[in-house]
Amino acid sequence: MVKEREILKLPGKVFDTIRYGISWGLLSRKKSTNPEADINPIEAIDKLETQKNGSDSNSTNKISIKITNQSIEDNPRLFAKLPPALQSEAKSHKHLWAYLCAADLDTIGVPAYYEELTREVRNLPYKNLIYPVENAVFIHIVPDKEDSRDTYVAIEPSMDPEIEQLMGDVDDYLIDYVEDLKNENELPHQEVLLNCLEQICTTVGINSKNKILVTEEQYKALQYLMLRDKDGLGTIQPVISDPNIEDISCSGVGTLFLEHKVFGGLKAGIQFTSELELDQFVIKLSEKINRPVTVRDPIVDAVLPDGSRVNIVFGTDVSKRGSNFTIRKFNDVPISVLDLIDFGSINYEMLAYLSIMLGEGMNTFVSGETASGKTTLLNAISTFIPATSKIVSIEDTPELQVPHDNWTREVVRGSAGSSGTGAAVTMFDLLRAALRQRPNEIIIGEIRGAEGAIAFQAMQTGHACMATFHAATVEKLIQRMTGDPINVPKAYIDNLNLVVIQSAVKLPNGSLGRRCMSINEIVEYDPETNSFGFIEVFRWNPSNDTFEFPGYMNTALLEGTVAQRRGIPEKDSRLIYDEIEKRAEILKRLHERGIKNFYELNDTLAKAAREGLFK
Repeated sequence: MVKEREILKLPGKVFDTIRYGISWGLLSRKKSTNPEADINPIEAIDKLETQKNGSDSNSTNKISIKITNQSIEDNPRLFAKLPPALQSEAKSHKHLWAYLCAADLDTIGVPAYYEELTREVRNLPYKNLIYPVENAVFIHIVPDKEDSRDTYVAIEPSMDPEIEQLMGDVDDYLIDYVEDLKNENELPHQEVLLNCLEQICTTVGINSKNKILVTEEQYKALQYLMLRDKDGLGTIQPVISDPNIEDISCSGVGTLFLEHKVFGGLKAGIQFTSELELDQFVIKLSEKINRPVTVRDPIVDAVLPDGSRVNIVFGTDVSKRGSNFTIRKFNDVPISVLDLIDFGSINYEMLAYLSIMLGEGMNTFVSGETASGKTTLLNAISTFIPATSKIVSIEDTPELQVPHDNWTREVVRGSAGSSGTGAAVTMFDLLRAALRQRPNEIIIGEIRGAEGAIAFQAMQTGHACMATFHAATVEKLIQRMTGDPINVPKAYIDNLNLVVIQSAVKLPNGSLGRRCMSINEIVEYDPETNSFGFIEVFRWNPSNDTFEFPGYMNTALLEGTVAQRRGIPEKDSRLIYDEIEKRAEILKRLHERGIKNFYELNDTLAKAAREGLFK
């Protein structure tokens, strides 16, 4: 089981959690004439563990530094300092109150409490706050002035030092229920686990023979720990459950790093303290997704049960720091185009323009660097594809969540497949097969290689295509497309109609954000000069964080191709800009009415299209 260490470096004191999901304590660091008093706190704890267990410092036996189990009545002064909302939560959740008693609030200050985080919170000058997740788990964002990253601490119901011992006893009893766990076809796995726990433990002394007697609070903590470790992902489950987390990164032995939607980069209060612990964790993680890593096959790309994308690298043969993993989380309900408006990533006119172009089947690439929001934007604008379209999506790992009913979702298969047998099925194979399925739109999760040439052949045969691509500018996109290993002929490039450039940027207020840098129309390839022409229709102005429309009354595809398809005479082609204004106003009104849920917005736009308002 993974050993966690949560360390909040503070002047004068260190709040140090050493736990297997449950043990915690408070250590003081005071200057002393004793030379052993000022050693590293981790070394001090290891030494205490050695003394206690009579073993070397590599022992994996746990050590619990118990704290006083104070009630609210025992510490009314601290309770009075808490914000009213936090007082209410502390009354309802004893583990939260115990955490607040143990934390050095005199040094870091009393945390604020937010029932729900908004993006305005990121501008707080001093980020010391608590917010709830699920299953009575709370998250404490602790400021660390000595580091560029603040600390992310999960406050869990299983923090009672006695719970680990109780959980060990429960595990011993579980041996008698192996057959029940194997034969769980009729019941969900979680329900089977909780039923087993109910038969093993009791909270009353009557008929308690051969059962473990626990308090109500301990029983709740055991329920949480049972589901977290046996059905979830163990010590990282609180992070997985937090909808505010985008990325979880473990680069090797040491601290986990997180990317938070509101606070950006954070360091988690979780550490893997040895290669053995880390190896055991990634093996368990890979087995949970039925893609076990081995020395022979040390790299796995897969999807977790919640839809998050995971990459695992196992062992030191291919990674000098040993095993590592990265989890990229995605929302249960995808981000909509109007959510992107809230984030400041795009504006109404740009969305109106894209809705017209995608409605007319224009081939579109969303391009940018890593973690720039390409897939999020591509998925969001898929709501602009006509509702009656047949869509085929092709991905390396499934991330897209297209809202259309007639959607075929295809995924690459490795050389052995999930069953351990069979030939590999590549994106190239799937794309070639998709051309025989008569789709109205082909969406490619990401173009990396030879499938790019097939995509351009599909465009030439009249299949509308959308994809993401790794390139920071239009020029770099064309360079990569026409070079190895994609090798699209230069004369084919103008089959691509739109290039949307997406980027992660530093905003004028100093915070980080994602912005649609530009929307560009690819016009033509000139073989005589060996050059490509494109028009920048929209662009982001970094000086004031606004979007400009330099292509107004000066586009090629919108005024030419789209206007003609809509029956607008050439002399009146600029009337097409009125449609942009109309659609922008419709989107704005929908936003004002609160219709921004991804699926609700898709249904509303489909209805508007049927009524001729968005067609």
